Amino acid sequence: MSDLRKLLGDDPVLPFVKKSSSEDFQQRHELVQFGRMLHAQGFVAATDGNLSIRMDGGRVMVTPTGFSKGMLRTEDMVIVDFEGRKLSGIHSPSSEIAMHLTIYKMRPDVGAVVHAHPCTATAFASAGIALDQPMCAEIVITLGTVPLAPYATTGSSELSESLKPFIPYHEAILMANHGVVTYGSDLRQAYMRMEAVEHYAKIVLAARQLGCTRSLDSRELEKLAAVRSNYAKNGH
Repeated sequence: MSDLRKLLGDDPVLPFVKKSSSEDFQQRHELVQFGRMLHAQGFVAATDGNLSIRMDGGRVMVTPTGFSKGMLRTEDMVIVDFEGRKLSGIHSPSSEIAMHLTIYKMRPDVGAVVHAHPCTATAFASAGIALDQPMCAEIVITLGTVPLAPYATTGSSELSESLKPFIPYHEAILMANHGVVTYGSDLRQAYMRMEAVEHYAKIVLAARQLGCTRSLDSRELEKLAAVRSNYAKNGH
């Protein structure tokens, strides 16, 4: 029992753990952990943002609406089916659950989704500027380009529709006047992609402030495409 308390830190929730499978508990703990990391990095404020994990049996575990991502507990999570119907949980799911479900339906390889409002990347999204200029080799390899989806009202079906043209071909999307959504095989990868988007946005902004941006040319991009292919095959 003491080892379990140590793992959970200040969020023991011991009665709940007894009723949960080990996999269920691990997923809840990851949502708490990465929610706190989003908050600590300043990628979300107040009740901004949402995270989810694909479960077996056509289910999704998602953070609840109206909660700070820095103060989540394992028992706060909500489980829904692929139509967004709540299966379990004492709270309501994120108001943007439809966006998450759209990504899962269109990308069977995706196991987790993260939505946040990192300041610099969201500034680009609010200015109507995509992060699609190939300036940094590392981003070309790990993310490719980060397109800008047209504006749609938060929590509406139109938001999912605005993302659909980009979901099959990208791992991160800027949402005009809104924020960023990233996704990956697991929550760790989805979160790391959010970090990468914000870091790249800072690089692009700094280069623009210096007054001299240089994109990689087609020959350089061809070489990086081969590296990206190997990168993907190795599970990165």
